Amino acid sequence: MPFSERHGDLFAATDMDALAHGVNCRGVMGAGIAKGFKARWPEMFAHYRTNCEARALFPGVCLSIPANRGSDAMWICNLATQDRPGPDAKLRYIAGAMAEMMEWAEDSGGGIRRIGMPRIGCGIGGLEWVEVRMIVELLANESPVEVVVFSL
Repeated sequence: MPFSERHGDLFAATDMDALAHGVNCRGVMGAGIAKGFKARWPEMFAHYRTNCEARALFPGVCLSIPANRGSDAMWICNLATQDRPGPDAKLRYIAGAMAEMMEWAEDSGGGIRRIGMPRIGCGIGGLEWVEVRMIVELLANESPVEVVVFSL
């Protein structure tokens, strides 16, 4: 099944081809899981921030950036789920960014088979998982790419 949920640390998952997380469009990764992404992949953060400063990242868009996990190549998908930091996530932004990410993964020629992500838009973003889950599950189940949502 293309959608599943797993308890555990997203960053410890070694069976993912890409990791995704929700971001704002202002170039700030100062809290929540985004802060962990920034600390682990500073080059990814610099690329994301440059796109934000150039106003090239908009709500509802996916910015995929190559990264490394030890000796393994992987991807980080920055899902623009909100315009500004704080409780600003919108379901329509999640739907757009997820759809773009799934299309990108499907077009990868089989290189992206499994994407791990947290409960995007929830927590700092301000949305309820029950609503977000419907969108994520629907889009994942329409794709051959598996989406695994992690929660601690």
